[in-house]
Amino acid sequence: MEKYEHLIGGFFGGVTSTIACHPLDLLRIRYSANDGNPQRPQYRNYWHATRSIVVVKGCKGLYQGLSPNLIGSAVSWGLYFQFYHIIKNICVEKSISIGAEPVDNVLLGMITGAGILLFTNPVWVAKTRLCLQYENERTKYSGFLHCLRTVARNEGVTALYRVHFFLPTRRGFTPGVIGTVHGAIQFMLYNRFKDDRLKRLGLPPNHILDTVDCLIYSGVSKIIATTITFPYQVLRTRLQDHHAKYSGLMDLVIKTYKMEGMYGFYKGLLMGNLRQLPNVVVTYVTYENVRPVKTVTGSSKYRTLSRYAE
Repeated sequence: MEKYEHLIGGFFGGVTSTIACHPLDLLRIRYSANDGNPQRPQYRNYWHATRSIVVVKGCKGLYQGLSPNLIGSAVSWGLYFQFYHIIKNICVEKSISIGAEPVDNVLLGMITGAGILLFTNPVWVAKTRLCLQYENERTKYSGFLHCLRTVARNEGVTALYRVHFFLPTRRGFTPGVIGTVHGAIQFMLYNRFKDDRLKRLGLPPNHILDTVDCLIYSGVSKIIATTITFPYQVLRTRLQDHHAKYSGLMDLVIKTYKMEGMYGFYKGLLMGNLRQLPNVVVTYVTYENVRPVKTVTGSSKYRTLSRYAE
């Protein structure tokens, strides 16, 4: 069981954070997708958006798209933590490195993230489309599986992958891994903060990070990564939106800049950080405390968050 400690910790961290933060994610998606089209609901602020959704659909309206978000987050975080450490250990054993640890960590994160997207990208497409079923329109997708089937049938299977994996070029399409930079930057910063902290305390690298330190380092690393890569999140959301029609990524970039300027690439940034901050803090704290840790005698046991709730 111990060899799956990163998988278990990441899985439970992803589930916990998603349940707690999904309404914030829904608001972020709606703000990022709003290109000024008058057919969309126009919200004056986040509170007005929340009230508008609750009045029509009740509190459950804030949890549209929860099912794919739960699946995607649990699988993504679990596999990311697990395979990141597997690949990292292989690189250490084989002495594979370009000579700069921060760059090594970013590249490891990108490779890990790109592989995981093969499994999770259709889930994120479904989540975005379910979140963008507005109160003033007929329901197009009845649920997660219905959304996947409908998109695959009407738009082709490639529609479930076009956003993350395909960028338009003269010859058609080539693989793209822009989105993996976000997680790579975040994980690299978090690991750097964590390693430096443990060194200052004279503790071994595999020691469980103190909860307060985990809160601070996970939050700071996420804010930095989110702010740097947020334009990509806006572009991803708009390409996945079934209301908008763009011929490709460059068409979207040009139209967004012409109609909204640079501000258009940062719509929803505040809610993005507000959503990401508690999300990643819960995920990392859960991950650090749910995964098994070696005791002095060499046995393995699970720490839970309950010890910090006293």
